[in-house]
Amino acid sequence: MNQDRYDHRSTFGLAGRVTPGIKGLIIANVAVFALQTAARLTDRGGLEPIFGLHPSVAFLALWLWQLVTYMFLHSSNGLTHILFNMLFLWMFGTELERAWGTRLFLKYYFLCGIGAALTTSLLFWNSTTIGASGAVFGIMLAYGMLFPNRQVYFAFLFPMRAISFVLLSVGIEVWSLLGLDDGVAHIAHLGGMLFGYLYLKRAWRVGPFLADLRWKLRRRRFKVVDRVEKPERPDRRYPFH
Repeated sequence: MNQDRYDHRSTFGLAGRVTPGIKGLIIANVAVFALQTAARLTDRGGLEPIFGLHPSVAFLALWLWQLVTYMFLHSSNGLTHILFNMLFLWMFGTELERAWGTRLFLKYYFLCGIGAALTTSLLFWNSTTIGASGAVFGIMLAYGMLFPNRQVYFAFLFPMRAISFVLLSVGIEVWSLLGLDDGVAHIAHLGGMLFGYLYLKRAWRVGPFLADLRWKLRRRRFKVVDRVEKPERPDRRYPFH
């Protein structure tokens, strides 16, 4: 199938068997969630004060491990927080890990998670943040960039292109950040996607990034039509596009 055409293969059908990196992340998150629950039941104050992200503490007291450990903590008020994070991690991350390899996938995952923590720390100095959502949103972005025409079900009901799903998710996060005080770390979600995008586009290398941008702007003046149908393949130039 041509890359310019809609791919009706669903993310659910392509995720398949859990890959090693995804499996390790899910096991670690579930194990920590069990420890959180046990700590709360025994009235020991929980793990959040030490391992959750508290920017003022993390940087002033040099508790820098919080930039990583907060990703493995989830709200223990219900299962939805960890359930949806792990579901999306499996849905979008499995095929990415197959395309990139476990080492590069985990590097990208933690980069997005730490990037989300830095974004939150910059804007909300006295906040408390837990959850893998920042890293998971970075994974969603990468999936949309590698497989833009794959079919994704928004709210598990409405089919759309993967890249459209990503753009819609960004819009929802921005809208929620501006007008909804729901206790969700929307800025962390956006921060994870931002750092993921900068990494995938190698934006830290300003010269090549601007040259690539100028080339793409010129290329948009022309349209090449390829009528030969080919199977969709991920862009192997990522994550160094």
